[in-house]
Amino acid sequence: MRIFLSVVALLTAIGLLFVYSSSSVFALEKFGAAHYFLIRQFVYVLAALCVFIVCAHVPIAWCRRLAPYAFLGSLALTILTLVPGLGLRCHGSNRWLYIAGMSVQPSEFLKVALFMYIGFFLEKKKGAVRSLWYGYVPFLCILGITFVALLKQPDFGSVVTIFITAGIIFFVANFKMSHLLTTLAVTLPLAVVLIVSKAYRMNRILIFLNPWSDPQGRGFQIIQSLIAIGSGRVWGLGISNSKQKFFYLPMQHTDFIFPIIAEEMGFVGSIGILLLFFLFLWFGLRLTLAMKQPFTFFTSLGFVIFITLQAVINIMVATGLLPTKGLGLPFMSYGGSALMAVFAMVGFIINFARRELS
Repeated sequence: MRIFLSVVALLTAIGLLFVYSSSSVFALEKFGAAHYFLIRQFVYVLAALCVFIVCAHVPIAWCRRLAPYAFLGSLALTILTLVPGLGLRCHGSNRWLYIAGMSVQPSEFLKVALFMYIGFFLEKKKGAVRSLWYGYVPFLCILGITFVALLKQPDFGSVVTIFITAGIIFFVANFKMSHLLTTLAVTLPLAVVLIVSKAYRMNRILIFLNPWSDPQGRGFQIIQSLIAIGSGRVWGLGISNSKQKFFYLPMQHTDFIFPIIAEEMGFVGSIGILLLFFLFLWFGLRLTLAMKQPFTFFTSLGFVIFITLQAVINIMVATGLLPTKGLGLPFMSYGGSALMAVFAMVGFIINFARRELS
């Protein structure tokens, strides 16, 4: 448990360092203060620590009892982002609400509530998970409602991440494989339709295949990302010595913070980040596998897999191995809602592990 928390703390600390390094030039130009984003991210870390402490001490019985209400509440708030006048539109997506003078991203907390509700559902239906109508179809309905809300924003990257995580939970929970194969046979063609039905998604695929077809337009970001990663070579250019942060690489302190890390810390530093996320997965799964209650086990499993998978997808996007998804790097990218959400997940994992192992 201590190693698990140490990994989280180290990722967060490195994230703070590189939020400052990657954003300092942009912040100085736009706000007149190089430390603008660093201060805000530090406040977000303090808020996330408060969330962690609360989640690490809530009785499991309360978590179980409140899971359905948390899911419905966060789902309702996510839907409110689509209401004109309430939702804030940024980078082509309606993902934020303006509450009490600050922007909040409800979909991040929806992910936390979703996996808790899945844990609640699987514990309640443990005798019927192999039943089509009493186990599998209700499980799909939970996911379907969530996916519709996220796709409307749109947030296709989160849908993909949740879908894969849910598939792993599905397999571990011993649902019928025939149900899973049938679902894949239906959803894969549907996913293709969703991609080709929106021009921006299709353009992302085409640019992913050949970013040099539009180097000054849609391919600019991934090309600059690859330049940043390549510039770092083995040992990197040194902390704060990035060249790509000088208005070459867009979103350098959010979705594309990893290329700045690779540029400044090189191949060695990049491998170090990958190793930390591997340790997060390894020790997170060790804690999860020691849990005996279905609710705590499946909830924790969802959290560990989801965070790790999002990190993998973010890094694969940054290295040109996947089309852009709009997903941040957990614990490290700038942003308050996402950071508080992953700290809530970690808090619940520690909570469940501490109570079960004691």
